[in-house]
Amino acid sequence: MKVLIPSPLLSYTRTNRVEAEGATMAALLLDLDRQFPGLRFRVIDEQDRMRPHMRFFVNGKQVYDLGLELRPDDSVHIVQALSGG
Repeated sequence: MKVLIPSPLLSYTRTNRVEAEGATMAALLLDLDRQFPGLRFRVIDEQDRMRPHMRFFVNGKQVYDLGLELRPDDSVHIVQALSGG
């Protein structure tokens, strides 16, 4: 499936669109880490939770569950939340 990568993670992928596989969000992130070592740790913390400054969207809808089932034709966007003032 297609995965859109945010600018802060381009040092891992060198492109903002990549292909990855996985039946769940967790499996997709493991596949991304297999292809681009270190990427998963930037978006998932030591307790296997989504980092608070990262957002995940599947087909345009924000998701919060790493166990969410995915279909091969889904589109996944990883977005870094902005903060500051």
